[in-house]
Amino acid sequence: MRSIWNGAISFGLVSIPIKLVNATESHAISFRQIHTEDGGRIRYRKFCELEDREVSSQEIGKGYEDADGSIIPITDEDLAQLPLPTARTIEIVAFVPADRIDPLQMSSAYYLQASGAPAAKPYTLLREALKRSNKVAIAKFALRGRERLGMLRVVEDAIAMHGLLWPDEVRAPEGVAPDSDVTVRDKELDLADALMDTLGEVDLEDLHDEYREAVEEVIAAKVAGEAPPELPQPEGGGKVLDLMAALESSVRAARESRGEEDAEVKQLPQRKTSRSSPKETGGKKSASTAKKAPAKKTASSSSSKSAGGGSGSGSGSGGKSGSQTRRSTTKKTSSAKKTAAKKTPAKKTASRKRSA
Repeated sequence: MRSIWNGAISFGLVSIPIKLVNATESHAISFRQIHTEDGGRIRYRKFCELEDREVSSQEIGKGYEDADGSIIPITDEDLAQLPLPTARTIEIVAFVPADRIDPLQMSSAYYLQASGAPAAKPYTLLREALKRSNKVAIAKFALRGRERLGMLRVVEDAIAMHGLLWPDEVRAPEGVAPDSDVTVRDKELDLADALMDTLGEVDLEDLHDEYREAVEEVIAAKVAGEAPPELPQPEGGGKVLDLMAALESSVRAARESRGEEDAEVKQLPQRKTSRSSPKETGGKKSASTAKKAPAKKTASSSSSKSAGGGSGSGSGSGGKSGSQTRRSTTKKTSSAKKTAAKKTPAKKTASRKRSA
């Protein structure tokens, strides 16, 4: 990797010669400006406004514009002779726990490479000291025309440095949060927790830039003279009105994507309601009604048959004789009961006279 800065790490009285190399790289697709009518490249030419002519890069330097509009030339020699101890040195000023650093302050990342064999021993000493202390080093350094703040930490067997913004360069989040008071229910939080648990963790190595891949597909189609791929329609576009329904759908979709279709309903938090389920209530009533129904139907059918036999409507002669037989049997039974009831007191009276 090509170094972008050469200097040393100042660790107390220990000096460690290092080279600064970029720890990250961009894979973004860059575009050129073209003339839409003929596809010609659009280029910028640099003109001197006093001489009204184009100048080369070798003729271009730096200048500071004063308040009155005048330009004060600043050369590279002027910047190289700044009275700063961090001009060529990464000066460690403190060691702090890593959680003391707000991620909002982090910017560019670099690797610190030991420069030459003499730097190997002090480099390894600093690396092992950072490992054992579980702390990060806060340092000051100068790069590209300004003094910067940095954080040194161990990445595998190397020392990495993250450029940090100065504390006064981080804005306070004023006016960002919603103005109105919003109440979040426990059920909504439970569903949000369920969604977080379902999504779980992810291996960052599995993530990739889908936008860059889509742009590459469009470019390949253009080169082949084919139509570019169509944009897929977004699912469920529009404004979310029911937060609970959106959370439940999100949990369900996340579980389906992980092959947990059978367990998706069971794992959702149960909602407590005071009302009984309409289906369960209806089922109990229908079951009890079904048990009582045959008795009611039998009684009503037998009475209707008796009434139908007596009236003779819609029945043949067999129906009439059957009903008459039933009536005579009923009359005989009732008259026999009455006779037995009348005879019983007579027996009692005779036994009383004999005893007297």
